[in-house]
Amino acid sequence: MRVTGYRFGRIEVEGKEWTEDVMVLPSGAYPWQRREGHRVHPEDLESALAQSPEVIIVGTGFSGMLRVTPEAEQAAREKGVELLPLKTAEAVEAFGELSHTKRVCALFHLTC
Repeated sequence: MRVTGYRFGRIEVEGKEWTEDVMVLPSGAYPWQRREGHRVHPEDLESALAQSPEVIIVGTGFSGMLRVTPEAEQAAREKGVELLPLKTAEAVEAFGELSHTKRVCALFHLTC
């Protein structure tokens, strides 16, 4: 999967533009809905963890307003998965770099 562009509120994945938060998994791109708007809980990682990634990148928004809860960090750690929260523009860049050498999932918050 390739992410080819991001700007506030929009991201392009494999040539398709998304205007809602999106999960980019080895199996495809899907809407990413969370239990709580600006917090990531363990259940928000379930689809990504089911893909057996080495790394999950969390795009925390344009300004980094999305927060990963300690419980979500622990859920990833228990599976041996590195969790990498970054502002979304940085997360897009990291996904592009890491996806060449590791099994990576990315969860992108597009605003805030």
